[in-house]
Amino acid sequence: MPTAQSETDAARRELEKVLASTGFSRNERMARFLRFIVERHLDGRDDEIKESVVALEVFGRRADYDPAQDSIVRTEAGRLRARLGEYYQGAGKGDELVIELPKGGYVPSFRWPEAAAPLPQSDRKKRSAFWLAAALAGLAAALGLLAWWWVWHRNTPIGIAVLPFENSNHDPANDYFADGLTDELIRNLSIIDGLSPRSRTSSFAFKGKPRNMREVGRELGADYVVEGSVLRAGQRLRIDAQLIRVRDDFPVWSGKFDREATDIFAIQDEISRGIVNSLRLKLGRGRRRYETSVDAYELYLRARALESNGGLQYYRQAISLFEGAIAKDPSFAPAYAGLAGAYAATSGTFRSMDRRDNELGKMRTAAETAIQLDPLLSEAHEARAVAYARDGKWDESEKTFRKAILLDSNQATTFAHFAMDLLLVVGRTGEGVRQLRVAEKLDPLSPELHFYLAYGLTSEGRYDEAASHCKMLPGRLPG
Repeated sequence: MPTAQSETDAARRELEKVLASTGFSRNERMARFLRFIVERHLDGRDDEIKESVVALEVFGRRADYDPAQDSIVRTEAGRLRARLGEYYQGAGKGDELVIELPKGGYVPSFRWPEAAAPLPQSDRKKRSAFWLAAALAGLAAALGLLAWWWVWHRNTPIGIAVLPFENSNHDPANDYFADGLTDELIRNLSIIDGLSPRSRTSSFAFKGKPRNMREVGRELGADYVVEGSVLRAGQRLRIDAQLIRVRDDFPVWSGKFDREATDIFAIQDEISRGIVNSLRLKLGRGRRRYETSVDAYELYLRARALESNGGLQYYRQAISLFEGAIAKDPSFAPAYAGLAGAYAATSGTFRSMDRRDNELGKMRTAAETAIQLDPLLSEAHEARAVAYARDGKWDESEKTFRKAILLDSNQATTFAHFAMDLLLVVGRTGEGVRQLRVAEKLDPLSPELHFYLAYGLTSEGRYDEAASHCKMLPGRLPG
């Protein structure tokens, strides 16, 4: 009998093999459904494999999803059972493990096929046939592994960096708008399947500097770079953007937009769509299109620009601006998420201990409101996870951090907070360092991340590695 660990390992191998088959590689939604239920089951999280959660996380339904009015999960489960049956009657007939989806539920099961009876050893011809079949099976397995590697390699997210858009007004007072547009474009791209954008901190290291695209690509680990300019004149906007392939400095796509300022969300959407179409990707699930007033959005962008300075005083100023944006538009979820994140920053310092409880309460309220307005907003779940961690609710915090990562796996701050606010605090230093390594890949030039890695590696006794990160720190960190 196989051990629990060997069955788990076999199930993970089988999952990847099934997903690489033609029937699933051509149906992204069904593949996502299968991966979700299998991985949750293997992680011991069967309580999350229920119709309401699947509808929200796999099929992008709203938090008020009513299965009586929308049978999407039941319908797709039936199709998934049929597709699995087709696979195991064809390409997967000889697989070492069978994944099944029993009727009446969504928790998968695994079955080991019965071993075939041994061939008679007295018959030379049959013995030869047996070894020939074994050789062919080995070849098929090797080809299958090669095919799986090719699919995996093909599906590796594309590294992309959005450099700070140039403020063509040449008025420093308008820098916040160009910087904010850059920041929001990074956020928009981060939730597109197949893309791995570099975080704001690393991208903005190139602000105001001469740009050699190959050098930028090398330092940020990016295959493509987006750059552009913004000219604002009254209520008119002129935005130029282009997507450049790093390896040969080739402009893959460009767009020019001359619109009213009220069209800013449509412009961001069109830039994202142009990039996606040029790279032959698909707009993934969880992608949102917000609408708000120009006044509210300006306050929101000013707050985001202040946050990028990294100091406690800037976060306090950002809080006021986020609250102003919310006053102008109480339905704008990103403003609540930004407010929650700002409170997470201010409540986490020794200098704010006298007001910590009050700020934690405001952080929880803002995060909960953002989630109610947009259940798919990753940064709101991240803020709630930080609040749980500050209260010592470790299980709730970990679940919520993993939820945030599931919704958007390209936010370096989520991995960093997961490590620093939870994993390192409870002594899970190895896991914490692994999370910080993921964050480092997304934000390779961030001083804070190098500081966090130095701290985590020191905690593990890996002093030489820690020293290499210390050497990459500036004279002092913001704050």
